[in-house]
Amino acid sequence: MSCLKCLKYTMCLVNFIFFICGAAVFGIGIYLMTSSRFSSMLPSLEAMNIANSLFIIGIIITCVSFLGFLGSLKENRCLLISFFILLFILMLAELATACVLLMYEKQVIEFIDKDLKIGLQKSIEKRKNGTVVNDDWDTVQTTFQCCGIYNSTDWLKNIPDSCDTPGIGNRTLIWPQGCLSKLKAAFDENLLSAGISVIVVCIIEVLAMCFSMTLFCHISRSGLGYK
Repeated sequence: MSCLKCLKYTMCLVNFIFFICGAAVFGIGIYLMTSSRFSSMLPSLEAMNIANSLFIIGIIITCVSFLGFLGSLKENRCLLISFFILLFILMLAELATACVLLMYEKQVIEFIDKDLKIGLQKSIEKRKNGTVVNDDWDTVQTTFQCCGIYNSTDWLKNIPDSCDTPGIGNRTLIWPQGCLSKLKAAFDENLLSAGISVIVVCIIEVLAMCFSMTLFCHISRSGLGYK
């Protein structure tokens, strides 16, 4: 019984920590959505710009961790089984995404390359009309110190300030490298870390599912919780 209580409160603590983290990510997403007008670099995934992605990820983490926290605290079978099912679905989605990226890497790169060109053209048009002040292109160019897809000529005569880099004296230079090559290099450099991160996340999810099912079975045998 003492081990089950330890398991129960461990689940409460871990899910509470994840709830706080999810709420923080959710808050950052809302802040970015309200402070700047973002548009996606990939038109095919227009709704998945940086702000919206953080917003959705924050909601998912917050909701799932809340179910786990409340279900373990109240020893509620319905909440625990809902927590288990949601984690299982998330794990399947993560593994499916990882498999698709590995198996169809060439096709994915070609799709991204084509979509980036469309997204860049849309960003240029919006900047001409004054409808976009800051978007995902500015964030990526500032972060990776790059300009355009291949180089600054992709922007034609509408090179944004995020392409600028301080030069000698008062001169202002343009980042020479394109963002596609920088993103590829960053992906290749962090491929091992990304793989390890996915494995660690899956292990945490499997442990959480095992713990929730253990509590669920104990509650069922004890005749406690939601019937």
